[in-house]
Amino acid sequence: MPQFSPPELRSQDSPAALSDAGASYWARTEQTQLRLVSAARGVGQSTMLRFGLEFVLEPGWKIYWRSPGAAGFPPSLDWTGSDNLAAATMDWPAPQRFSVLGLDTLGYHDEVVFPITARLAKPGKPLHLSLKVDYLTCKEICIPYTARLALDLPAGPAAATPFAHLIDRFGAQVPGDGKVVGLAIERATIIDAGKHPVLEVVAQAREPFERPDLFVEGPAPLSFAAPRVVLSQGGHRAMLRLAVDTVGKAFPHWQTTPLTFTLVDGARAMTTRMAPIAAASEASGWPVLAGTLGLALLGGLILNLMPCVLPVLSLKLLGIIGLGGAARRTIRLSFLASAAGVIVSFLALAGATIAAKEAGQAIGWGTQFQAPIFLTALAIVCVLFAANLWGFYEIRLPGFLGDALARQGAENRGLLGHFLTGAFATILATPCSAPFLGTAVSFALARGPGEILAVFTALGLGLALPYLAVAALPGIASRLPRPGNWMIVLRALLGAALAATAAWLVWVLSAQFGITAAAAVGAALAAIPLALWARRQWPAYTRRSGIVAVLAFAIAAFVLPYRLPRPSLDAGEKSLAGWQAFAPAQIPSLVAQGRVVFVDVTADWCITCKANKALVLDRPPVAAKLAAPNVVRMLADWTRPSDEIAAYLASFGRYGIPFNIVYGPGAPAGIPLPELLTPDAVAGALDAAAQPRHALVN
Repeated sequence: MPQFSPPELRSQDSPAALSDAGASYWARTEQTQLRLVSAARGVGQSTMLRFGLEFVLEPGWKIYWRSPGAAGFPPSLDWTGSDNLAAATMDWPAPQRFSVLGLDTLGYHDEVVFPITARLAKPGKPLHLSLKVDYLTCKEICIPYTARLALDLPAGPAAATPFAHLIDRFGAQVPGDGKVVGLAIERATIIDAGKHPVLEVVAQAREPFERPDLFVEGPAPLSFAAPRVVLSQGGHRAMLRLAVDTVGKAFPHWQTTPLTFTLVDGARAMTTRMAPIAAASEASGWPVLAGTLGLALLGGLILNLMPCVLPVLSLKLLGIIGLGGAARRTIRLSFLASAAGVIVSFLALAGATIAAKEAGQAIGWGTQFQAPIFLTALAIVCVLFAANLWGFYEIRLPGFLGDALARQGAENRGLLGHFLTGAFATILATPCSAPFLGTAVSFALARGPGEILAVFTALGLGLALPYLAVAALPGIASRLPRPGNWMIVLRALLGAALAATAAWLVWVLSAQFGITAAAAVGAALAAIPLALWARRQWPAYTRRSGIVAVLAFAIAAFVLPYRLPRPSLDAGEKSLAGWQAFAPAQIPSLVAQGRVVFVDVTADWCITCKANKALVLDRPPVAAKLAAPNVVRMLADWTRPSDEIAAYLASFGRYGIPFNIVYGPGAPAGIPLPELLTPDAVAGALDAAAQPRHALVN
């Protein structure tokens, strides 16, 4: 494609082009004229000011929406050179569809004003706006232009200008959630995910539809034709069907990708984001479900290797050692019982999840780590396990339970114990995140009870696979050496690993309550095994004091974080060198400026997030691409609860992390990345997002 050098247009200074108060001079061409207008004459004392980028076009000429369609590119804004401007966000009024020779483009004709919200760096101080606008205007031919505009607002009262009403009029055309104008999208369904996919969208209107249109935005390899519309219920219900085009196998998993829907009906418009649901059919639903079950099985297996599951690994390893030299039948039955404990526990977890979802409660995976009480409780459990392995105390069953088990045979008593071990392993393992697990869980939680039950069963099978492997090959355990003195060293090492897990949990807690509170909790936890050790050294009649001390330290671990000063950092505000705090409202403006935005939703408790950062994001060549001047890196820290981040994840059909997405001129709706990052996946998405989606044709 030939390269064009758009002519630069500076604000004209002829008498006919003189600016009004609160507006820049016009930048004129034979086809267009544009200027900056302000809703206020002065900056006042507010941190936010309203402006508008006004275009007036000659008859027949048009400019483009943020997603231009089959051709074209949208206006791109560059605020370099402005003074006292912290950030500027541009909104997009609802577009029109232009169809020429079977090609659909989306944009505006005659006149349009793009509302702009500017945030001042220093409220009350004068503001100087310097704006470079790259845009394309088309009729039978297309002409790219670059315009430079400037506008100054002095210090002083923010009295309204004549342009305030103009900005408000076009601001009312920016699609909202639909509640005010009485529009709603009920569902989006993929009718056929084969060679000729169709997206079916059902919408409702408080007042009857007249001529509804639907614009769908997704990752760059996707394009959507104009909808075929069928009205019913007296025009209050619309079914819109859009043919979907995917570029070969460039984006094979588009069926579960969230899309942005903009519904327009005359002066009414709304926008929403949701993941389409695959229609239940043998051709589409079952292959997707089968692939998800495979991911769930693999995710459950990898869950065994997560550091937060160290207590589970210790139980498994000690269980195998304890059976060294035992009969093959005993080994097989014991491990089958443990596997049954894992699977039954996952089935119970699936039932609880289904009940919570049907009751309308928030559901997710791994969010337990946002609860300080859970972190403290799990750390105490790890410390108690470590102290047990070190021999500081022995766990004795209550008398009534011991008597009940004594009335059973020795074999049954052992099987029940192994079953409970598997169940306890599940309790400790389920809060952890692992590669592929988040994808499978997100698929399940976004669908119905059947999918939830199937995916959670596959997760349980994956977690239970080591048990099942030993049950299938009992010789693995029977050939191990019998328990002896060598186990003392092994138990000490496993206890140290559990203590390290507790230390990691305290470190995660520090993000919630700060270093001081975390240090106090760590001291209380360290005192628990010391009290248990001292208890064994005391005379028998004083040992109850040791139990009281353990309980006191455990209570202190729960209470201290709430009694000590807590840092004021809110969820999502943490930033690192080269990264800026999460600000989703700024993403459209940055993309309009031609920037690429990389969003990393992470948390201190997410092991996979840390692995992605250490193995991919912080290493060349990905680190060099992320450090490029045109790339903005946003860090969304979900260590603490955040409704904003939770809603952002839900808009993509995600219920857990890690989650990474890349926006840019070539992907204004974003390109979601796989849960387990690779250098090629990140670099490819960055390159694709940076490419302008335009061709200089009508």
